[in-house]
Amino acid sequence: MQVVDPHIHLWDLSTHHYPWLANPQTSFVGDARELKHDYLIRDLLRDAGSVAVLKVVHVDANHDPADPVEETRWLQGIADEEGRGMPDGIVAGADLSADNAPQVLEAHAAFANTRGIRQILNVHDDPLYDYVGRHYMHEPQWRRHVALLKRYGLSFDLQLYPSQMNDAAALAREHPDTQFIVNHAGMFVDRASPTGYRAWREGMRALAACPNVAVKISGLAMFDHDWTIESFRPYVLETIDTFGCERAMFASNFPVDRLFGSYTAIWNAYARIVADASESEKDALFVRNAERIYRI
Repeated sequence: MQVVDPHIHLWDLSTHHYPWLANPQTSFVGDARELKHDYLIRDLLRDAGSVAVLKVVHVDANHDPADPVEETRWLQGIADEEGRGMPDGIVAGADLSADNAPQVLEAHAAFANTRGIRQILNVHDDPLYDYVGRHYMHEPQWRRHVALLKRYGLSFDLQLYPSQMNDAAALAREHPDTQFIVNHAGMFVDRASPTGYRAWREGMRALAACPNVAVKISGLAMFDHDWTIESFRPYVLETIDTFGCERAMFASNFPVDRLFGSYTAIWNAYARIVADASESEKDALFVRNAERIYRI
């Protein structure tokens, strides 16, 4: 199986600071203490086993917020030095609410492999699921700085919950020339009721109605620690049905999802679920869409 993996994380604890790994905790996504070790390209390729990883996109690993550009500098150095060009694309971290956001975006954009920005937006009434405690999409300065993405040709990775999807769809409509990519199939966390499912389904449809929004099918194991192919199946198929094979792409979320399954097991699960798709559709979902959307 050949794949382009558009959502991986790397970290080197001996040279860089990641606050969440300095004092790792257990949360709904698993036990971060098990992730407190270096994870580099060679580790990813070892984990890949029989899966042929053609290209990867690195998404910010919650590096030191005091120096987000250092992570991009480090990653570009890895791509330049190791010969394979990995990570082929870099989705950098930036706080778009900060006064210095324009300077940070300009600095990120100066690196050859930078393709986009992610700022985690997840807000939830339940403290267990709340990441950031503030609604960035409601803040005027944050919204003004989103407009700068177009200037630098940068996409924006949307990590959010279904309750935030209507706001995100409005944001995408305001910036039709900016590519937005929904992370982790919309992070459907409220699974205990029909209301929660409806919020996810309708929110995803609102986002998919914007032609400049795509989606990564990834991170499913964070919400389904004892997953099976059949437990993944409805979320995978609903997401593909909503966005179409031309705007959906599979991704691993490694090494985070490594807590709940091997690299080969997760990719083989995706393959089993879409086994009846056409060859061109499978090529789009596993390779071509990630290359096109992240321009790698």
